[in-house]
Parts: sequence; structure tokens; C-alpha cells
Amino acid sequence: IHYLISKGGSEALLQALATAARAQPPEEDTLRALLCLLARVGRRDRKFGLKVQRLEATDLILSLARKNLGHHLNLTHCLWVLRVCASSVTAGTTLGINGAMELLFKVITPYSKRHVRTVRAAIEALAALLKSKSNSRRAVNRGYLCGLLKLYQDWHDNDVSNNYIHIRRGLLICLKHITNIQLGRETFLDARGMEILFTSVQDCLSFKNLDPIVTTATQILRKCYPKEPLPVPTVGSFYSFSLPGKGSTERPCMVPEDDYESDGEEEVEKDLDDDDDDDDYDLETDVNKLMSRPLLDRPEMELKQYEAMCPELSHNFQSEEEKSLEDNTENLPSTPSYFIPSTTSMKLQNTQRTQSVTVTGPDPGEDFNVPMAEALQDVDSCEGEDMARTHGLALRSLPKEAAWYKQIFNTECETSINPSPEGRLKSSDIMRSLLKKHQGTIPFHNPCFYVSRAECVKSIPDYKFLAFPDFWGHQPPPYGKPMLERKCGVQRDRVLDDVRRFVQPSDVIGRTVFDLDEPRWVISIDPGAPDCLMFFSTFESGNLRKAIQVREFEYDLIMNADVNSDQHHQWFYFEVRDMKLAVSYRFNIINCEKLNSQFNYGMQLVMYSVKEALQGRPCWLRVGYDISYYKNHYRSCAAAAGGTRRRSYYTLAFSITFPHNDDVCYLAYHYPYTYSTMMSHLDILEQNRNPKKVYWRQQTLCQTLGGNPCPLLTITAMPESKKRDDLEEFCNRPYVFLMARVHPGESNASWVMKGTLEFLVSSDPIADLLRKCFIFKIIPMLNPDGVINGNHRCSLSGDDLNRQWLTPSSELHPTIYHSKGLLYYLRSVGRAPLVFCDYHGHSQKKNVFLYGCSIKETLWQAGCVVDTSVITEDVGYRTLPKILDKVAPAFVMNSCSFLVEKSRESTARVVAWQEMGVLRSYTMESTYCGCSHGLYKVIREMEKNEVYLLQIGLQLGTQELEEMGNKFCLGLLILHLKSLPCSKQVMAQAALLLDLEEEITDLRTHRSVIRIFRGFSCRSSCLGMHFGFSFKEMTLLVAEIFML
Repeated sequence: IHYLISKGGSEALLQALATAARAQPPEEDTLRALLCLLARVGRRDRKFGLKVQRLEATDLILSLARKNLGHHLNLTHCLWVLRVCASSVTAGTTLGINGAMELLFKVITPYSKRHVRTVRAAIEALAALLKSKSNSRRAVNRGYLCGLLKLYQDWHDNDVSNNYIHIRRGLLICLKHITNIQLGRETFLDARGMEILFTSVQDCLSFKNLDPIVTTATQILRKCYPKEPLPVPTVGSFYSFSLPGKGSTERPCMVPEDDYESDGEEEVEKDLDDDDDDDDYDLETDVNKLMSRPLLDRPEMELKQYEAMCPELSHNFQSEEEKSLEDNTENLPSTPSYFIPSTTSMKLQNTQRTQSVTVTGPDPGEDFNVPMAEALQDVDSCEGEDMARTHGLALRSLPKEAAWYKQIFNTECETSINPSPEGRLKSSDIMRSLLKKHQGTIPFHNPCFYVSRAECVKSIPDYKFLAFPDFWGHQPPPYGKPMLERKCGVQRDRVLDDVRRFVQPSDVIGRTVFDLDEPRWVISIDPGAPDCLMFFSTFESGNLRKAIQVREFEYDLIMNADVNSDQHHQWFYFEVRDMKLAVSYRFNIINCEKLNSQFNYGMQLVMYSVKEALQGRPCWLRVGYDISYYKNHYRSCAAAAGGTRRRSYYTLAFSITFPHNDDVCYLAYHYPYTYSTMMSHLDILEQNRNPKKVYWRQQTLCQTLGGNPCPLLTITAMPESKKRDDLEEFCNRPYVFLMARVHPGESNASWVMKGTLEFLVSSDPIADLLRKCFIFKIIPMLNPDGVINGNHRCSLSGDDLNRQWLTPSSELHPTIYHSKGLLYYLRSVGRAPLVFCDYHGHSQKKNVFLYGCSIKETLWQAGCVVDTSVITEDVGYRTLPKILDKVAPAFVMNSCSFLVEKSRESTARVVAWQEMGVLRSYTMESTYCGCSHGLYKVIREMEKNEVYLLQIGLQLGTQELEEMGNKFCLGLLILHLKSLPCSKQVMAQAALLLDLEEEITDLRTHRSVIRIFRGFSCRSSCLGMHFGFSFKEMTLLVAEIFML
């Protein structure tokens, strides 16, 4: 057929049709044959409609159809050709003007078993015509939309045997095209189309073969649902912050439309069906710009101030080190001595903890435990000046009347465990009672220490309460959680539930149960409201603006925008209580902004149960089922969007069955990691390092806009001695510059950084060797204010700080300004970092991967001719990603990219590469979801009459994220051995340690597989039942994985 078209076959057939139609009398068989051929050829000819117009054959085809209204066989063939002609919008418009729709409505009849083939052809032709908006408007104005609704209802009611599905769906497609225009949607609503389609869909849900009808009808219902603004006073953040020199007015965060949708440093939002990974048009193709070295963005004299941040470059550092330690801890409560484990001991601990799920025995985490006597002494030591300062913070009261509360706490401690009626923590009684009752401790976390740090935090809401998970701490569960398998039709069912609100408004409660905009809702809901969950979010990193009870067990939730902004709704973290046991609660977060989400591809949110924590299981767990992410009917008004087009919102819908009655639970987008958690973690690491081996310097890079200190760490190995040669070696070590958490909602970056820090100060021999190879400059949290105030992407200025690196403001972006200044200083003294890495999180992709910078790869990708004699480039930027691909289970080299885009020229990665000359400048992206590669994705074929493919992707937890930070350090050591000159002693020591590391990794790989499978069985009663495999098959699978 394509050959026929290329040789002018379409035109020849149309001319033959015109000749045959003029013949007297017309030859019926010839006409039918020509019409049949034209219908077949026209489907393959993309320009068929234009050819019909050019040959003025539209009137001819309509004339033939009118002449054959009584001859159904000939009419059917005419309608087939009419449908093909209408595939061109221009030709379809011409047909509509010439009366094609009126003709078709004469053919389309109510339900009848006669001439079904002709009716179907007429409906398909009408659907093709209605793709033209002018035809749709003409159809609405002439009342055809109401006629289509009546026809659909008639066919639906009478087709009880479901024999005419194609006709019913064809009528729906006609309605779908008409409702693409505003006039069509309004008329559809006036004609009670929502009620008619919703009722018909309910009749079809129980029949699998009617899914095409249900899907099309659902699309129409979602499109025609009346649009409305969010039920909040303003779309801007509830919080505002007065910027320096700008008074008290709120400055909205307005970004270009193409950048507004971005996520992560490199992310580009796409429609659901768009699988392209990169937009080539955004690539920087100006070779001069790529190869240029921009000038300083500040006077060179300013760089002198950063000399104080590099005391390791001078020889007189010993006394300052001890002084720094005293200064940083003199105002803090004493903390228990934690054992900082080596890599080997951590792996052993993790393995034993896994086995303790099914094997009884001593607590495998003894090395991490704090003797309770010491802990209580620490609490007593806090009762003086330090604990007196905690009068402004309190733990939220526990449900005293709950049965589980009475079982855990006896009468003696009931009075001490609850705050005073004013809700304030006035003594250490609560902490002492909790520690006395629950003696399990969490690695690198101390509740008393956390309170002391949290008390110093400055926030816009002036937080008065602590979130229990942050106070009590988190310990990774002893099992992995697979990505959630999405059930077919979940999103459709969610949309239909939303439509039911419009169709059956009497079922909607519509009661506000939490609202930051109304002061009376801030502490709690109306105590007189029966059968209602209680919500709360005014604590560090919390984010929930409003909660509305829709039905008895369903709630709409609205997130708060970033401070001084009206967008970036993604991060949420809130408390919920007063739940019932064995009840499925549905939550709808209705103001998400991303076009798509990993929640549609197996990701779950996380939950922390206070009761579980008090019973010895303080874990953030992946939870939720029937999870769906889809576009809803809410829109932001043009004025709120700064005069741009109206912004659409999306719903994240999920269901949860809480594990206990009257529990207190916390729900979050991802594993929370607060500023106070980070600061207390640094204090513990500093006090428990080995000062004879680990050089640790904690300084304040600068004060943030909100008045919170941004810490800067320097970590390396102490010199072997005070001899000149050893001190020279100490000062001349190459730098590695690491940063994290420039985007507050990317808490996974902090967990990776946590793993990096704990490894760097550990007693592991590899860590000891790594410290001897590098000086680490680390900024563990670049955006403290955003983290503290529950932002997702911006700072208090309302700016995305990772788009400010080209020209940062010392007033509005102090952390970026001084980070860049420190990099400038290192470059000015000839000590530009060997590696620069900015830790991020990615919400659209799986696995962990790096973005780097390459001139040649950028030009090649853009299709430019690269003159290799002019453009030379060191390919060393690929070495570290290749190493990580070998040593880190979650890392994927194939996901890495080294392209330089115009829209990313102001990011940290590109600026460090271009202005500081750092060849190995990276952004490390860690997924919020899970892995589709390597150890954390198990693939196995099984034969049982047919071949099965088992693909289990593990959702990354905090343990896997910390492991990534650990493995990044190992990768740096291997990079040093590959890229820099080393002494024979270092090479020999490294070779021995890396061989040992490989053996340990192999052992851990086997144990990790068991950990993953144990997790699956813990979550689904048994793995075989969950995946449909017998016990024998599962035994063979695990045995084969061990062999591999």
C-alpha cells in the first residue's frame, strides 16, 4: 500500500471514483470496490485528507453517501471513506460545513440490532469529524451533544448482553472530542452528563471486557469535572519572611515556566507517555562559553577572610583543635560515649540484627548501646541550666486513655510522662521516664542531646513542640521493602471516587479538622468532632497546611508552599492520631505540582508509630497501598500565578491501615532528617572520634537568613608526628569538597551524607587510609532554614539556592555566597578540590547516579562537529562513576550524564567545573524510590510449564542510603590510587585492605539477599504466597542466588 501511495495511487483512485460516479447508470460493484480501496489506502496515507480537498472530492463523497441512504452496503463503504477524509482537520472542517454531521445523525439510530455495521461506521466517521474544534462548536450549537448523550444512554440500557461495546465506546469518543472545548464541557454539565456517565460506569465496573468503556468514560468525567481553586485563602505560603532591604512584603517565587517544573538538579518534567531522557535543545553548544573561565564575582581582597576556614594549611593547628572542641561543647549536655564502628563491625552488626528477626539470642547491637545508668545520669546533668532552657519546647502529649498507653506506663509514671496542662516541658521527668521504661538506644542519637540542639533552632513559626520521631530517633528495620506492585485500575477507581463527590454531594462531610490559617485549629481540632482524626504539623520540618474530612475515613490534605513562594508543593511531614484499628483510611494530598511521580511506579511514603517505638521498634517504615498520582480538578487562578497561565494540581492518593488503635503516627514524603538531628549528630561524632587519629574541625560557614548557623567541617588524618616532613604531607593532601541538602525536601541526601560522615570518622582501616589521602571540606546542610521551616526546594528568600551559584547575593543567599567564596579561596592558593560533589535527591528516577560535566559529550549529544585537535579533554571525570558502579550496590553508571545544559549553568556542579576548574565536579542524585539494577533487584527465571520472570526492586531505606555514603568514600580511595601518585607503603596497605573489603562485600551480598527476602516474608506473611511460588521453588531461588 505504501508503494501504491508513493506512486500517486490515492489520487488515481479518487479520480477513478469521480469517473465511476458520473457514469450513467453508475456501476454499483465498481463504486463499492473503489470505495473499499480508498478506505484501506486512506488509512495509510497521512495526506489523504489534503488530496481529497485538492481534487475537490469532498462533495463527491458526501453526495454518494446521501444517494445511498437506503442502500446500507454502499452507505457503509461511503462512511468508511468519509472517516478517513475527516482524519485531516482541514478536510474535516470542510465536511462539517457541507453538512456531513447532519447526514451522520440520520444514520446513527437508537438501539437496534439491524444495520449495526453501518451505524458503527457512521459513529466512527462522526468521531473523526469532531476532532475539529469548529465542528465540535457546531455540534454543540445544534444540540448534537444532548443527542449523543441520549443515544449513549439508550445503547447502554438496552445492550444487556454487551454485544455492541464498539458502538457504545464510539459514542463516548464523540463526547470526548466535543468536551475538548469549553462550550462542550459546559453543555455536558448542563445536560447532566456527569450523572449519566457516572451511573453507566458503575454498571460496567464488574465486567472486565467493558474496561475500554470505563476508561473512556472516566477520561470524560475527569476532564469535565468543574475546575475550582484550592480551598485556602491564598496559594502562597502561610509563612512569610521579611527580606533584607525589602520590608515586610512577601516576594513570590516566580521562575520561568520551563524551569518551574524541574526537580533535582537535572530533572525535566515530562508527560506520562514521554520516555525521552534529555532535551537536546537545552544543551550548551557555544564552545567558547564552555571553555571560558569566568572572572571573580567579588573583589579578590574578600577571599582573605576564608583563610580562617582552612587552619589545616598552617602548621599551628594542634592547640586550636582542642580549643575548638571545648568551644563547641561547653554549652551542651554531656553525651554518652558511642562506639564508632568500622565497616566490618557495621556489617557484622547488620547481619546479626537481621538474624535476630527469627533467631533468639543476645542483642547484636551491644556496641551501640548506652548503659541506662549513664543515660539517666546524662538526663540528670541536663536538669540545670541546659534543661531549664527547654521551657519553650514540649513533646506532644500521648493518648493517656489508650489501652496501649496504660499497658506501657504504670500509674507511678503516668504523671511524669505527660506534659503540664500548658503543654510545656519544664523538667527532665518525661525524658527520664521514657529512658527508664525503654532502654533500647539508637546509634549516634541521644534524645536529651537532640532537645538541647532543637532549643537553639530559630524558625518562622517559633516551634513549641518536638516531633516524637526526631526526639526518639530512627533505627533501620531488619528487612528490606520491595517496591509496591500497582494494581490495575487503581487510578481509575480514585478518579471515580472524586467524581462521586460531585454527583452525590450529600455523601461529603466537608469538615475542616486542621487549618494553619485559622489559629483555633493549630493546636488541635474541635474536641466535639466525633470519629475524626487529629492532625498536627507545627514542628521542625513539618508541613501540612490544612486537613478536610471528606467522608468518615477519607481526608483531603493541603501542603504549605515554600516560604515566600506560591509553589514547590511536594514535601509533607505531619502527625495524625485517634485512628481506629483495622480501618482503611484514605488520604488525598490535593496540591502536588509534579506532572508525574515515582508514587505511580512502586514508591511508598513512610510512617512512624509512637507505640511501636515505645515497644522497642523505633522505625520509619514504608507504608501505603492503592497509591495513585493523577491530575485533579483544582487550579490556581492567573492572578495567584503571577499573571501566567493557570497552574494545574495533582493528587497523591493513598490508603493506610494503622497498626494500632488510638496510636500517634507520623507520615512523611520521605525519611525526615531535621537540622537539629544533623547538629546533634555532629556533636556526637565530634565527641566520640579518636582525636589521635582523626582531625576534626567544626566551624560556622555563616549565619543563614533565619539566624541559624551553617556548619562547615574539616576532616582528615592527624599527621604522623610534628616533624616537618609529616606536617608538609598533612598540609599538601588534596581536597575533596562535599555538600548536601541545598533542597530541603531531599532528605535522602542527608542520609547519604550521614553515611559519609560516620565512615570518615570511624575506626575502619580503609577510613583511616582515606583520611591520610584527602582533606575533606564538608557542608552537611546548605539550606538549614528551608529544612527547619518545612520547605521543599527554596530558602527563606523564596529562591532555589542551586540556581544562584553564578551571582549569589551575600544578603539573600549567604550559604551559597560563602561556599563559593571558600572554593574561590582554595583555587587562589592552588588547592582547588580534586573532587566536588553536591548530594541531591531525585523524584523521577530510580537508583543512585552522578551528573558531571564534559565539553565533548555535550557537543556530541547536540550533534555538533567536534574538532579534537582544538578541543582536548581529560576523561578522568568518568573514573569515579565507573568505580562506584562496581562497589556501590545502588549505583548505576548507565543513569549517569555528563551534559552541560543552559538551564543548569548556575548550579553548583557547573560553576565548580567552569569557574574553579574542578574536572570531577558532580551532583549525586539518590532516588526517593528504589532500585532497578544490581544487588537490590533480583531477577530469576523459573520453569513450571512456562517461563516466569521475577523482578523484585527494593525501595531504598536509610540503611541503603547510608551505605551509599559509605561506598562513595571507598570510591574516593580507589580514585586516589588510580589517579594520583602514592607511596609504595600506601599502595601495599590499600591493596591489602581492598582485598579484605572485597571478601567482606561478597559475604555481605549473600546476607543482604537473605535480608531482602526476610523483609518480603515479614511484610506478606510468606514470600511464596506473595509471589505465587511454592516453598520448594523459593528454596531453589535463594540457593541459586547464594551460588551466584
